[in-house]
Amino acid sequence: MQLIWLRSDLRQHDNTALTAAAERGPTVAVYLLSPEQWQEHDDAPCKVDFWLRNLRVLSKSLGELNIPLLIRSAPHWDQAPAVLLELCRHLKIEAVHVNEEYGVHESRRDAAVARVLQAEGIAFHSYLDQLLFKPGSVLTKTGTYFQVFSQFRKVCYERLHRSMPPLIKTPSSQAPLKIDSDPVPESIEGFATPGQSLRNLWPAGETEAQRRLDTFADVQIDYYKSERDFPAKPGTSQLSAYLAAGVISPRQCLHAALQSNQGEFESGKVGAVTWINELLWREFYKHILVGYPRVSRHRAFRPETETLAWRDAPQELAAWQEARTGLPIIDAAMRQLLETGWMHNRLRMVVAMFLTKNLLIDWREGERFFMRHLIDGDLAANNGGWQWSASTGTDAAPYFRIFNPVSQSEKFDSEGLFIKHWLPELAGLNKKEVHNPASAGGLFGVADYPPPIVNLSTSRERALTAFKNLPSRESIGEGHE
Repeated sequence: MQLIWLRSDLRQHDNTALTAAAERGPTVAVYLLSPEQWQEHDDAPCKVDFWLRNLRVLSKSLGELNIPLLIRSAPHWDQAPAVLLELCRHLKIEAVHVNEEYGVHESRRDAAVARVLQAEGIAFHSYLDQLLFKPGSVLTKTGTYFQVFSQFRKVCYERLHRSMPPLIKTPSSQAPLKIDSDPVPESIEGFATPGQSLRNLWPAGETEAQRRLDTFADVQIDYYKSERDFPAKPGTSQLSAYLAAGVISPRQCLHAALQSNQGEFESGKVGAVTWINELLWREFYKHILVGYPRVSRHRAFRPETETLAWRDAPQELAAWQEARTGLPIIDAAMRQLLETGWMHNRLRMVVAMFLTKNLLIDWREGERFFMRHLIDGDLAANNGGWQWSASTGTDAAPYFRIFNPVSQSEKFDSEGLFIKHWLPELAGLNKKEVHNPASAGGLFGVADYPPPIVNLSTSRERALTAFKNLPSRESIGEGHE
C-alpha cells in the first residue's frame, strides 16, 4: 500500500507524487490539519478556508479514482512524524510520497518524517512538483544561488529551451479499497470562516483553476503586459491563490502560456513572455528561500539593512492596516485586501513602499499583516515582494527609488475608477481631486475622509537619510544564514 501525503498540492491532475504513488500500487491519501503551525506562520483565515474547500472538491475527485482521503490532526508539525508513523503501521504502508516544500520549517518537518519512517523500513519519496527547477540546480558559474532575477531568468530560459518539464499523466482509477474517506471539516478553531462574498470570488477546485487559466490564455494574455498594472482592469490571471494551494501547477501554466504563443518563450506575444517572467519570479523567490534560509527566519536578505532605524509608530501602522491613511490609492488597496483576501500586484508594491519608506515602519510588520489576510499568502513571494519594496532584499529597488502614491495613482488609475469602487465616499470628486483630496483645499470633510497621515516629500527625505546612514555590506561581512 502507498500513501500520498498531500500538502500544497491539492489537485489530481499533473501531481507528481500522486501519480508516482498510484503507479506503485494501491494508494491512500492523507492530509494533516496543523492549526497551531498555521497560526505560527500567520496563515490567513480565508486561506485556511480555501484549503478546506479545495480538499472537499479533491476528496470527491480522488473518490472517483477509488483513492480514499484521510484527515489526521497534527496541530504542530513536530507531531507529524508520530501521526504519520501510526497511520503507516495501521495501513501497512510500504512507502510515503510527497511533493517537495521549501521553507525552513517545511524542510525540517520532512526530514524528521523521513527519518522516523525509514527507521521502520518505510520508504519516503519526495518529488519536484511546485517548481519547474529544483532549488540548487540553477546556479551561478561559481556555484552559488542567483541574487539577481535577470541572470536567474536567463539560465532558466536556456534550460527550458533544452527540455520542457512535461505534464504528468493523471492516475487511472484503482480497485476499490475497504477504507472510507474522512469528512473534511467545515472550519478550524482559531480561523474565522470568511463571508460568502469572499468565498464567491474564489471558487474551489481544479475545474475553476483550469477555467481561469484557459480564459486568461485565450483572451487576456495578449493584453497582459499593457493592462496588468491597471488595478481597475481585469488584466491579471487571478490564479495566485490556486498556485499557492497547488490546485494548479506551474507546469500547467507554462504549457498554456506557450500554447498561446506558438511555443515561444522570449519572442512572439509580449503578453505571454511577460507572464512567463512572472512564473519565473515565483520560481526565483522559492530558490532564494532555500539558498538563503535567513529570509525564512524574518531576517533581511541584505544583512546591512538590519541596523536600519525603523520607527515604532503604532498609530500610523494601525491607520495603514485599517485603510485610513488619507491617501486614496493606499486606502483603496488595503480595503481590497481586507474584503477580498487579495490585492493587485502593482498596489502591493505601492502600499509596501508607503509603509516602509514614507512611514519608515519595519517591512516585517507589513509582511505579517499581508500573510494574515492574503488568500494567496506564500512565504517566498510575500517575503520577496516586501523585501524588494523595502530595499532590504535580493535584486531590490534601490533605496532612493520611492514610489509616490499620488503619482502612481494618477498613472495607473487615472479616472479614479479603482479608488471610487473601494472608497465610495470619494465618488463625488472629479478625476483630478480623487487622487489627493487634500490638495483640493478645504475638502478634508469629504464624507469624513481623513487628511493624509504623513507629508510625502518630508517623509521621503527621512527615508533617504535613514538608508544613506547604513553600513556597507562589505563592512559587516556576507553570511548565508
